[in-house]
Amino acid sequence: MATTATTTPTLQTLFFFFLLSLFTLSEARRESAAPDSLPLPIWKDESTLQYITHHIAQGTPPISLKLVLDVGGPFLWLDCHSTFVSQSYFPVRCRSIQCSAARTTGGGFCNCNNSNNNNKDDEICHLYPQNPISHKASAGELVEDILHFTYPSNASAHTRFLFSCAPNLLLSSLASGAQGMLGLGSNRISLPSQIAAVFDFHRKFAICLPPSSSQGVIFFGDGPYMLQSDMDASKYLMYTPLITANSNERRVAGPDPSADYFIGVKSITINGKSVQLNSSLLSIDGEGRGGTKISTAVPYTTIETSIFVAVTKSFSEAAINNFNMTRVAPVPPFQECFSSKNIVSARTGPVVPTIDLVLQSEMVYWRIWGSNSMVRVKEDVFCLAMLDGGWRPINSIVVGGYQLENNLLQFDLASSRLGFSSSLLTRQTTCSPSPGGSSYQR
Repeated sequence: MATTATTTPTLQTLFFFFLLSLFTLSEARRESAAPDSLPLPIWKDESTLQYITHHIAQGTPPISLKLVLDVGGPFLWLDCHSTFVSQSYFPVRCRSIQCSAARTTGGGFCNCNNSNNNNKDDEICHLYPQNPISHKASAGELVEDILHFTYPSNASAHTRFLFSCAPNLLLSSLASGAQGMLGLGSNRISLPSQIAAVFDFHRKFAICLPPSSSQGVIFFGDGPYMLQSDMDASKYLMYTPLITANSNERRVAGPDPSADYFIGVKSITINGKSVQLNSSLLSIDGEGRGGTKISTAVPYTTIETSIFVAVTKSFSEAAINNFNMTRVAPVPPFQECFSSKNIVSARTGPVVPTIDLVLQSEMVYWRIWGSNSMVRVKEDVFCLAMLDGGWRPINSIVVGGYQLENNLLQFDLASSRLGFSSSLLTRQTTCSPSPGGSSYQR
């Protein structure tokens, strides 16, 4: 049978023209001393336990944005219309290269009305922004506008970027004053991918979340990642494969799960002893359930009920038998709590049993020290900072923000691998960026 030539552009072709359009539309003034990476400070909002930045501005004239970090978010979305109208803002039309690329790689849906009427609004490309904290989602316009990056203070870059304008209702449950969410997902219209295209960075980014009353940082691009004491934290990374929906069966229904980041946890040990659990739950099944996801949208790690019971049982046994700790009544939302009486403090936080997420081999594990496993809920009470995620959740383990604090995580999107440091407190440093160690130079 003779084959018929097709005129439909391939996914690779759309990617090429989409990235080319970013370079073409770029208004960034790049000089010979191009940056290796772009750092962006972040803070923890104490009332919501969300991680925020306000060193990005939008539009002409530029208006500073307060954005909530969403490491698995497919794209940047904003409430664009509540405050001002930018002179450089314009919506992306249906059947454009940008719309096709966004629809293919941004998840959700692109709602383009193909009718021949004269309503120009029907020709605007739409995506499906979501708020993973309130679990709300809604259609939002795909737009282009200038974004300004204003850190460090002696360097400012600006260029056009694609993002979604979301309705005001999606701001529910976000930190006070937040105007949207900064999506750092693995697809081609997330901010890390667009920044890499515009500035010719490696398609990588790193996050280092701060505890309360401290400062952390996102590095867009490759290392060195200079933190306090001018230490390059990238030297201390171990690596494990990143698993995304692109390398597994299509995940369960929901707005764009393909941008999320998963790691292959094979087992869990506590104080060096393996936890007996149903290991099949640690894999992603044919329905897209299970696995271990990394998230900044949840404040504490949540664990499927049977795994949670096994982990808390093993932790309590080690705490009582090996550390002389005393259990006390639970303090909601936490279920496993201890008196502070016999808990001493060290550089890595409360001295308690360590928790290891064992990855591709027994030699590769992510160690959770006391600073990331225990939270002080009262003057005399510490609790295990992990929550019961219920029976049959979508993901068996969701590693939350508290467990990520003062840990450097490098997301290598091109190579699909995660670099992780475990607690930087073991290196006598924290997530605060070095005042003079930024690799961003003009």
